[in-house]
Amino acid sequence: MVAAIQTWGNSQGLRIPKTVLASLRLRENDRVEIEKVGNCLQIRAAVPRQHRTLEERLTAFYGKEAEALGRIDTEPEVDWGKSEGTEAW
Repeated sequence: MVAAIQTWGNSQGLRIPKTVLASLRLRENDRVEIEKVGNCLQIRAAVPRQHRTLEERLTAFYGKEAEALGRIDTEPEVDWGKSEGTEAW
């Protein structure tokens, strides 16, 4: 099977025939991993990402439990002055 690399926006894309996708049980928007092996490209279904809750994400980011974080204020509110134009506040 031969396919052509074509321009797709500012990148290049390779269209994979529907029969190939069906045989691999891949659908539109499925995530895949692409790896260079020698002078070939290897494409395989990506391992599904496990859903993480907001609490789990905060714990991973800050290194402590979400309950121990308290309020997170990094910068004070900025007063940009009088409205100009047709802004509605």
